[in-house]
Amino acid sequence: MTKKICIICTSCDKIGDPAEATGAWAEEIVAPYRVWQKHGYSVTISSIKGGEVPMDQASLEPPFLNKEVEDFLLDDDAMKGLMESTPLADIKAADFDAFFLAGGHGTVGDFPNDPNLIALLEAAAAAGKVISSVCHGAEGFVNVKGPDGKPLVAGKCVTCFTDKEEYAVVKEKLVPFLLEAKLREQGARFEAAKELWAPHVVADHKLVTGQNPASSAAVAKLVAEVLSS
Repeated sequence: MTKKICIICTSCDKIGDPAEATGAWAEEIVAPYRVWQKHGYSVTISSIKGGEVPMDQASLEPPFLNKEVEDFLLDDDAMKGLMESTPLADIKAADFDAFFLAGGHGTVGDFPNDPNLIALLEAAAAAGKVISSVCHGAEGFVNVKGPDGKPLVAGKCVTCFTDKEEYAVVKEKLVPFLLEAKLREQGARFEAAKELWAPHVVADHKLVTGQNPASSAAVAKLVAEVLSS
């Protein structure tokens, strides 16, 4: 039976005060989409509000605009998913084998406190679905409880955009909290690459996480491994 994966994206296009334009990070959607497409999976792109997914303009320009992203932008079928994303309220845990939270700084504005996302991930965790993220996608975990009533990440090996990386991009004052610190607070056993920007991915049973944009394809491949195990 064909595996079904839901990519969940932010609908937030500005953060901070004064507001700074942001959104989802292109590679973090495109690379996993292509990996899973090659595996023959059915991939649905969803977002908090539905409709057009706001993109961080920096992710669509050199040096971050790679050939894979360029090809995606010219693929009408793929782009339809980004332009007409499914509202998260219409997504049900029972309909998918795995959920993937794409990053981008927009997630800090809507992932942590969205009731639909919290309810969906708690239902997915209770049903034993694969739950995954890359970079700031893990913002969606901070208010999610596992089946045991503890934070979803408690006692789990996880990674995300590190606090050092946040300082390196000079956005530490734009975000409401530092994500790595928050996950550590919640009892996560945090892992990171030794060097900034190096790819790093980790799977703890059915929770799969990637550190940064460079980890996007690797985390998608690890999700595929977990799904086939």
